[in-house]
Amino acid sequence: MLSFMNLRTCYFQLFMSGHSKWSKVKHQKATTDVAKAAAFTRATRGISIAVKEGGGVTDPNANFHLRLAIEKARSVNMPKENIERAIAKAKGGEGESINQVVYEAYGPFGVAFYIETATNNTNRTVSYLKQVLEHVGGSMARPGAVSYLFSRRGVILIPKTIPYDMMMSYALDVGAEDVSEKEDVYEVYTAPDGLFAVKSTLEEKNVHIQSCSLVMQAINERVLSDQEQDDIDALIERIEESDDVQRVYTNI
Repeated sequence: MLSFMNLRTCYFQLFMSGHSKWSKVKHQKATTDVAKAAAFTRATRGISIAVKEGGGVTDPNANFHLRLAIEKARSVNMPKENIERAIAKAKGGEGESINQVVYEAYGPFGVAFYIETATNNTNRTVSYLKQVLEHVGGSMARPGAVSYLFSRRGVILIPKTIPYDMMMSYALDVGAEDVSEKEDVYEVYTAPDGLFAVKSTLEEKNVHIQSCSLVMQAINERVLSDQEQDDIDALIERIEESDDVQRVYTNI
């Protein structure tokens, strides 16, 4: 028979076990909520910039940049009502004044960084980037010092459900420039202004599209060791902790 003290001990252990589990769940939920909020902030700012770049046009069929911004918002599971609210605010000039600013930099091992931001405070943004880069021996670069190493292209991600030769044939037939085979997806590259035309034609062929976007592709890629790659990946994660940062491109 259990003594009173043993019963108390069992109850306390059971309680603490449940408390520990609940604390872990709460921590995981908080982490997820923070990540979701950051993704939504980036998507909202992207929509604001897209409306501005499109001359205030809020019809995605008539505003190429807005179509891309909406695609990105959907890719992070941003609710439809949030997207519509962001578009309405951008059209009415409400909310923060967001500007798109590109920063160029060099990281460790001579890696080039092309960093796209959407910010309401450029002093805060550049200060953060400078601090993070200098901490690992990197530095900010003057405009144009890095951008010539990249080319603007459209890219469509397609799950690998058909053979590569078939995918290549489909892509070239509809005007794509190239297809790259990755571990679990095909990357179909297009001219920037041909992105949605290629996407639409592939969808007409019942090809499932995972996502599409405009990217800065490195013209000549650097090859790093596994440890160097890990260090650069960690630096990119640190840079992306800022809500101001939209996309980070490197030449690796």
